[in-house]
Amino acid sequence: MIAATQSNHPLAHVAARPDENTISAACARLRQAQMRVTKPRIALLEALIRREEPVSIENLHQMLDKRSCDLVTVYRCLAAFEELGLVRRTFLHNGTSLYEFAHADRTRRYHILCKSCGKSEPVDYFSVEGMERMLTERGYTQLTHIIEFFGVCPTCSQAQAPARNTAPEIPSTQV
Repeated sequence: MIAATQSNHPLAHVAARPDENTISAACARLRQAQMRVTKPRIALLEALIRREEPVSIENLHQMLDKRSCDLVTVYRCLAAFEELGLVRRTFLHNGTSLYEFAHADRTRRYHILCKSCGKSEPVDYFSVEGMERMLTERGYTQLTHIIEFFGVCPTCSQAQAPARNTAPEIPSTQV
């Protein structure tokens, strides 16, 4: 019997390729900025597009084939992508940078990050876009903002909560 994680299907271990139109549009933005479209840059863009949540540079590097690019290339590419508006940077509560692809067809997504397990969940509603429109109408350009939410997720909260109606344990050395 084959285990649930195994498959004999020839495409079982092939990751789904991101939408070709999204990759093409991102490559066009690179060319427009007079940057070369290289295999490492395409690999990074594909990995970011596949992710539904922000990812750290180190985790992104681990997702890639080690032959596709080194860690320094990941840092440099993400800095260039951020400057072009292809990626958005968010932060963990400890200051670690996280990156996500900035989809042109989707409004900016905000997240709440668990301080215990690091899980990220999207925040469905947020009215910052109205403030951005107002500031743009006032003549401001190149607007950016950083808004991060941090908390302890319900699962971690339950795991950390002490049992109720129990007295704290007294160390035997104090008795």
